[in-house]
Amino acid sequence: TTPSLMYNKMWHQTQEALGALLDKEPQKMIEPQRNQVFIFQTLATFYVKYVQIFRNLENVYDQFVHPQKRILIRKVLDGVMGRILELKNEMVELELTEFHYFDDILQDLKLAPQQLDIPIPKYFLKEKLEVIKGREKILAQILADSGIDTSDMKYPVKSIPFDEAVKLIQVAERARQGRLRALFMKQIYLQEYRAKQSKMLGKKVTDTWAAALRIQKVWRRFHQCKETEKLREEEMIFLGMNPPPLFNEVSATVIQAEKVDRLRNEVQIKHEEDYREALVTIKNDLKLIEGVDIKENLQDQIRHWFIECRNLTGTFPDYPDVEEGGSAIIFSDKTIQQVIEDIIANQEEEEKNKKKKKKKEKQPKKAKKQKKGTKEKNKEEDEKWKMSPSLFLPAMKEGCNAYKEIWMKKDESWNFSQDYDPELIKEEKRKELQSEIRIQVDELMRQELKNLKLAVDRERERPVKAGKKKDKKKGKKGKKKEKKAKKDKDLTADRTIESLYKELVEEGLLIQALKVNLSDYIGEYSYLGTTLRQVSIEPMPSLLDVRQLITLYGIWPLGSAAVHEKAPLVKSLLLAGPSGVGKKMLVHAICTETGANLFNLSSSNIAGKYPGKNGLQMMLHAVFKVARQLQPSVVWIEDTEKTFYKKVPNAEKMNEPKRLKKHLPQILKLLKPDDRILIVGTTRRPFDAELQSFCKVYQKIILVPRPDYASRYVLWKQIIERNGGVLTSALNVSCLAKVTDGFTQGHIVKVVKDVLTDQRIRRQIHKPLTAVEFITAITSMNPVYKEEEESFKNWYAKTPLGKKRALAITGGSTEKAKDKGKRK
Repeated sequence: TTPSLMYNKMWHQTQEALGALLDKEPQKMIEPQRNQVFIFQTLATFYVKYVQIFRNLENVYDQFVHPQKRILIRKVLDGVMGRILELKNEMVELELTEFHYFDDILQDLKLAPQQLDIPIPKYFLKEKLEVIKGREKILAQILADSGIDTSDMKYPVKSIPFDEAVKLIQVAERARQGRLRALFMKQIYLQEYRAKQSKMLGKKVTDTWAAALRIQKVWRRFHQCKETEKLREEEMIFLGMNPPPLFNEVSATVIQAEKVDRLRNEVQIKHEEDYREALVTIKNDLKLIEGVDIKENLQDQIRHWFIECRNLTGTFPDYPDVEEGGSAIIFSDKTIQQVIEDIIANQEEEEKNKKKKKKKEKQPKKAKKQKKGTKEKNKEEDEKWKMSPSLFLPAMKEGCNAYKEIWMKKDESWNFSQDYDPELIKEEKRKELQSEIRIQVDELMRQELKNLKLAVDRERERPVKAGKKKDKKKGKKGKKKEKKAKKDKDLTADRTIESLYKELVEEGLLIQALKVNLSDYIGEYSYLGTTLRQVSIEPMPSLLDVRQLITLYGIWPLGSAAVHEKAPLVKSLLLAGPSGVGKKMLVHAICTETGANLFNLSSSNIAGKYPGKNGLQMMLHAVFKVARQLQPSVVWIEDTEKTFYKKVPNAEKMNEPKRLKKHLPQILKLLKPDDRILIVGTTRRPFDAELQSFCKVYQKIILVPRPDYASRYVLWKQIIERNGGVLTSALNVSCLAKVTDGFTQGHIVKVVKDVLTDQRIRRQIHKPLTAVEFITAITSMNPVYKEEEESFKNWYAKTPLGKKRALAITGGSTEKAKDKGKRK
């Protein structure tokens, strides 16, 4: 009960904060501004505040079990996600860079950098867990049947000849016997040494008191050293310099929390099922009890409208068509008196419009002069910056209004178990039932109106011309659809999705994504970003900045259909960086976090498959047909620079690496907001590609850097601990992070795995780990030199966004930069 009250309180506070933010935002955004710094500060402040609201709402949505509250929170949550993406897009267009730094804003709002981390909503996987598990089983079965079982691929076993195996056993056995012989010889030597010592000293025992005193000195020294070490360790823990004992071990409270979380999930599922059942039963009950009364009231209301229109205008009104909405247009939450007032107001407006038309015909010259003046004003207004209209603000406002009307002051003392509220369902279903009955009533009343016209006015029905127009429109639409159908022919109309899925798996185009979470991509924040930019130095992005971009551009749109449809559309993403920085890991993390299918269209993977033009068309058609049907999907192109080679090397000409070059732009045009498909390219050598066509295909380019000192420090600590290492004072992690400048995450992981063998892990108790062990192992590897990093920076400066950014920094305004970028 206490946690539910706590999360209820959190929800109320978050809704209040969101309401205040929605009131402030339109006021600041309507006013046009020219000061770029002020604009960015405004956008960034809203962005940071929305992120805090999103973090709280996501937590609340995950913890609540009340089904109707969860529906409302989900609506608001999707709206906040979309708004964050819109603000991010605005900041990118303003600053002309994908990376932003909010150090000063975080300081003003008194927030820690960790509070800016964007979480991945848990419902992305929770809501389709069964579908993902079923798909994984099918994929594993197909791989097993086709002999491509990936379970044993991590640890391949190499077969060796019989003679070599015998020699290997002999060597091991001789080594074992040698160790035993050496131990035996050592024991003999010690016995002989003791015998010699006793002969030299003689059998007389020295002063026992002196011997005891010497033993005491040694023991007291040893005991005092241990006590001093213990006190020093306690002091460091107290100061927060060292973690407390059992810090990394799972506590009983964490285990209990996991149990509660599992139980809460079960309660959520049960309440959802009860709610769905109640929607059907309550509607049926309302139909039986209130259905007849609703029908009679509607008929009386419409009849009264007929009579009033007849009295006011002298004729019976035209009944609205089914396509227009029927009588619902006239009586949408209005009384009969209000409908009558609307009729009178419409007549007055028609008379005024007629008078205005006559005046406009007399004064055409004055209008031209006024147009010239307005054009000049519009030019001045265009120079000032204005926020583009949001598609998510109305949804958030609706959610806030619904919260205020229903939940803000609602007494829930009766609903201890937080089950569904039947009264709310009745209100909702009563409206549904009314709209259903209205359709039936409309049919009856149309017939009644015809009879009235024939009886009272004696008017025969004239053939409706609008119908013919509609038929013509339908004909035009039909022709357009036929043209589209010819363009988008289904090459596999006679095949099922299951058979195509199986074929793609067998061909190795649909692969199993590795189970990697985005949180496993370890890194630290860049604390000097704003300071460096103020001195006109462009900082290298940190690993956590990259992680946030992957969440915003990859995971959020793929995970939520509502966000993908309305948010700024990102169809393709390029991850460029040196080898070992985790590009491949990020691709697999996108699939893991969203439950997406992973298609591999790398030039090396498609070489020799589906030959010829027709074969290539068939392959792309099959891939994107399956990707659409089983969305979300990720299409991965590894070493994507090969697809856009300036000049294909002789060694790779046989593989035809440029097969997809012409087709990728066409595929991107066909992708719609409904298609949750993301094309992700990874490259180690982007400078080998033809830049213009490369940048046309990849909408967003993210430069993945080598880790900085702060990230390396965190990496060393976490990777050593994950591989069974124990961090002690003997291991200077800070020194290790400093010395390994230039080495990537891949290097660090390989070194840790090489050093921490099973034998070394067992010996840690007697011999703690030291930095020297890791440094000696890493010396044989080649780091990422500054020249290579500079080459990536120079290449990025040639991309469209990089060019605009460079022009803006060197003194040109952002507007000039945008114009030049567009011309080029």
